[in-house]
Amino acid sequence: MQRTETPTQPPLTCVELCAGAGGQSLGLEQAGFRPLLLAEIDPDACATLRANRPRWPVLRSDIRALDVNAFQEAEPDLLAAGVPCPPFSVAGSGLGPEDERDLFPAVVALAAKLRPRAVLIENVRGLLQQRFNGYRTEICRRLAELGYVAEWQLLYASDYGVPQLRPRAILVALPARLFRLFQWPVPDATAAAPVTVGRALRASMAAEGWELADEWAAGADRIAPTLCGGSRRHGGPDLGPSRARQTWAAMGVNAASVADRLPQPGERLPVRLVPEQLAQLQGFPPDWVFTGTKTARCRQIGNAFPPPVADAVGRQLAAVLAGVGFKGPETSTLAGRRIAVQYDGQQGSPRPEGP
Repeated sequence: MQRTETPTQPPLTCVELCAGAGGQSLGLEQAGFRPLLLAEIDPDACATLRANRPRWPVLRSDIRALDVNAFQEAEPDLLAAGVPCPPFSVAGSGLGPEDERDLFPAVVALAAKLRPRAVLIENVRGLLQQRFNGYRTEICRRLAELGYVAEWQLLYASDYGVPQLRPRAILVALPARLFRLFQWPVPDATAAAPVTVGRALRASMAAEGWELADEWAAGADRIAPTLCGGSRRHGGPDLGPSRARQTWAAMGVNAASVADRLPQPGERLPVRLVPEQLAQLQGFPPDWVFTGTKTARCRQIGNAFPPPVADAVGRQLAAVLAGVGFKGPETSTLAGRRIAVQYDGQQGSPRPEGP
């Protein structure tokens, strides 16, 4: 993975919308950003943020009703958001802008009020489908009116040390003369083989004395399917839809539900994973605590933006923002022209989504 030095003085600042359980927040913290505000509507996710970072300014709020007057003068370096995925996912019916949960317009509206130096938004790969071409173009057009050059890119979590494929559609927007300096993170070609489920979870599988831990790890020596968090409308503590469960079964995992404890001596294959293992598959550190019921914890984990990916993108933004003493966007004829990788287009190197 391409790395840059993390800026330390002065600290870069960030306002994060739809912060969830802190995947993006943690990655941006590691990249050198200090949060001015983290807005999240889910009470369990807010509790998780407060439990792990008591000093973070967490506000439970629908971002469509967010009052920015209290921190508008802070001039954030970055406005980041992990907007709800169901409007652009198969599981969520893919209604796009017709879905009431589509919050892209709210993020753009807040960008107009806050005037950050950069904007970062992540969502599911489905947003890059051809049928959403017009919608992505419209988002870039609105950002162009604010003086930003916007670009979409498809990143895979497995390229950044996460034992899960998890493709994500990432949008980065910067003023034109800053955007010219920005480079997307690239995997480190010198790194060892990608981290697999077996390698990542072998130690925890053996923690309670389970005799089959090594055998299981050998059979799970592959990248995990994309974890699904579900929504409050439907979904429980499981590892995803039928196709994903078939892949998990081939890895010795019963994906129909989530366990309350690690595998015990004498337990036979397939086994179930515990929430803490799901968090590890998302790239969270072992000391990151999730609050709420098991279903709530699994939902927070499954909906998260993997911290290592947020860190990788954040460091590339930090390298640009820390090196240029420019506040606020500028108007440019270049603004809004760059719209990158298409889900079913010709750019980039296509990969199978996986279950």
